[in-house]
Amino acid sequence: MGRKRCVGADCSKMAAGCCGVKKQKLSGSPGAGGPGGAGSGVAGTGHCGSDLGMGSSSAAAAGSAGRVNGLGGPGGGSASSTNALSPAPGGYNSTGLSPNLSPGPGSGSGGRKMVVSAEMCCFCFDVLYCHLYGYQPPRTPRFTNDPYPLFVTWKIGRDKRLRGCIGTFSAMNLHSGLREYTLTSALKDSRFPPMTRDELPRLFCSVSLLTNFEDVGDYLDWEVGVHGIRIEFFNEKGSKRTATYLPEVAKEQGWDHIQTIDSLLRKGGYKAPITNDFRKTIKLTRYCSEKMTMSYADYITHRQHHHYQNGIGHPLPPYNHYS
Repeated sequence: MGRKRCVGADCSKMAAGCCGVKKQKLSGSPGAGGPGGAGSGVAGTGHCGSDLGMGSSSAAAAGSAGRVNGLGGPGGGSASSTNALSPAPGGYNSTGLSPNLSPGPGSGSGGRKMVVSAEMCCFCFDVLYCHLYGYQPPRTPRFTNDPYPLFVTWKIGRDKRLRGCIGTFSAMNLHSGLREYTLTSALKDSRFPPMTRDELPRLFCSVSLLTNFEDVGDYLDWEVGVHGIRIEFFNEKGSKRTATYLPEVAKEQGWDHIQTIDSLLRKGGYKAPITNDFRKTIKLTRYCSEKMTMSYADYITHRQHHHYQNGIGHPLPPYNHYS
């Protein structure tokens, strides 16, 4: 009811910083910080909110035209600068993946095939590893280079604390998009200090691809745990603001629709009392995501298998147990 399919340029008009505040994309300047969180879950299916399990997994979302942080956690900013890397890294395929690195049961059945894959997480780990150790960037990967809005999320430790999460609602070719946001989320999420080599063994990497953007007429017309939401509203001074939460956030926090909307308004900088009449003025876009999560240990296993096949010219990273 009142739904409008959001496609093409219409979906990439809004940009949000980490806190969901609308920011212009400015090279070299930090954006605002914001909500969202990736959690652990079970291998999922090929529909809205689908997950693929690799150590842990959950649904996620991406941002648009500029960098967005869709994970909850300490407030703060995400960088807007672009980390341009030289062309690179070479083939990742699923042969030899350990069982817990395999796509979830629903990934290839009962609907369209999942696009997100284990190889994308491996690629992100390789990009970060090469950067931290000063090696040449990895070669161009073999997975699809189709354009998608995307997010790269880093978590750390046994309790999987958020360590960085930045993405874009603008559709980007996956090879360059994952390369850019791997480093942006790891090094330029202003809520956290840049990552170091010592943290690598305790990291979990999640890649989220956003799909099925729909403008809806009713701010309650979305499902907790299934949809990510992006809102647009005018603050007390009449300035337009936007904010987003990833699909998993409301469910992880135990929020209902109203609590989620109100939290998102506060994240977006709205300070006045929130009334039901004001909620009705919100423009809401809902979306779904595909997400894959991989631990560093699984990355090492995968890369040991493909080390010589892919011609990776630098030493394998040291293996350490999680602490």
